[in-house]
Amino acid sequence: MLERFSEDLFGRMDEVLAGTRPAVKIAEVARVLNVGNGIAELAGFTDLRADELVTFTSGEMGIASNLGEERTGVIVLGDASRIRPGEKVRRTRRVVDVPVGDAMVGRVVDALGRPIDERGPIRADQRMPIERPAAPIIHRAPVDQPLPTGIKAIDAAIPIGRGQRELILGDRQTGKTAIGVDAILNQRDTGVLSIYCAIGQRASAVARVVQSLMDGGALDRSIVVVAGGEDAPGLQFIAPYAATTMAEAFMAAGRDVLIVYDDLTRHARAYRELSLLLRRPPGREAYPGDIFYIHSRLLERSTRLKDEYGGGSLTALPVIETQAQNISAYIPTNLISITDGQVYLSPELFEKGHLPAIDIGASVSRVGGKAQLPAYRAVAGDLRLSYSQFEELESFARFGTQLDEDTRARLTRGRRVRAVLMQAEREHLGVAEQIAGLLAATEGLFDEIPVDRIRQAEQAARKAAQRHCPEICARIERGGDLEEADREALVTEMDTALVAFRPARQDEDGDGDA
Repeated sequence: MLERFSEDLFGRMDEVLAGTRPAVKIAEVARVLNVGNGIAELAGFTDLRADELVTFTSGEMGIASNLGEERTGVIVLGDASRIRPGEKVRRTRRVVDVPVGDAMVGRVVDALGRPIDERGPIRADQRMPIERPAAPIIHRAPVDQPLPTGIKAIDAAIPIGRGQRELILGDRQTGKTAIGVDAILNQRDTGVLSIYCAIGQRASAVARVVQSLMDGGALDRSIVVVAGGEDAPGLQFIAPYAATTMAEAFMAAGRDVLIVYDDLTRHARAYRELSLLLRRPPGREAYPGDIFYIHSRLLERSTRLKDEYGGGSLTALPVIETQAQNISAYIPTNLISITDGQVYLSPELFEKGHLPAIDIGASVSRVGGKAQLPAYRAVAGDLRLSYSQFEELESFARFGTQLDEDTRARLTRGRRVRAVLMQAEREHLGVAEQIAGLLAATEGLFDEIPVDRIRQAEQAARKAAQRHCPEICARIERGGDLEEADREALVTEMDTALVAFRPARQDEDGDGDA
């Protein structure tokens, strides 16, 4: 009986072994020499590629950055404190990629596309590398469609078009993030998808932005990519590239995307930290020599494609921080030369309560004017020039010199225009509403109204225009021209609505004349 049992047991084992084909798996393995501050040095790889993804035994990942004959410098994408010297490292033979597609919309993710919003895993059907070449010039279409922000000062004087790269710069606490968030919130009826990329921000600041998007109903059509200040510098470095890849997937599918990089100053600092730790030669202000290239290759991916190549667009609003209003500093100058214009926020205007604190004279949009709706050009065509002249006159008038009648009239009109351009945060206005307020200001309907009542007067003028001239407002919203008859009709209705805001006039006998 024992013999029969042995025959059955070994017979079955022989059958299993006969059907088993051993597979040989070859893997290149290196070991960690030292690690610290987000950088690990490895030894053992002989055929590693630049920017290739490697995995540590501890579960962390890294990007091969410095390739040497004996040592390899790796940027750790995670917690470097979990990695120990002597730990094994394996190649993946692929570069860093992130999930893309509709499954990402409405989610808050990290720089590797992993969810951090506690809403479960992301089941994306496609992944794309974060480093991709920009679209060739032959594939690009002109910027001729507007991207409304809902902010009067921008839409009228510094217009932005779909596919444009418009820099937002200014000192700390001047409202840069608010401009970007308001632009995202204003896309509720435009069909534009939005991506907010937070780089090096505090967790509390990112939470406030996410809450604002939720309150404004914008999170369902947005993606939030977060690489916070407490995250590894490697994650902060790859975050904008990952966000751009997510946007490019939609652009290739023919959709319009708006992306806000908040902010690239912290991105440059993270790259400087990594470069110094990798012992690359420092340049001006200790930044590496390719600091210009890393930003240019990022922003160059923003464009508008021709219809035969997808027809979508990617509009970029990079944010940069200046020090003591120094616009000509190294990093701001780099970004200004890469982008198609800039919106400059002045701390002096912010302190005076002129919000948004946009310095129209120092701001410019180099290509957005071609995408601006005709009604804006008819109403605010010379707004930037006249407003800049007003600011110079106002500075001159502070010296107490005697002013002629024409100069006093310009100052009066300029102060009213400035009051009209003031706008509360999260207050988004449609095209027709903006046109009505600007038309009333440029036509002098507010000249006799006290400055402290301009806000209420403007609201009354906008309501009168929409109530009595709905056909004209609808045509303006559709992008139609503002004819002379339309202008006269709007001015007449708004002037009637503003009678109650003008102070009573005194006739020659001293009687009140309304």
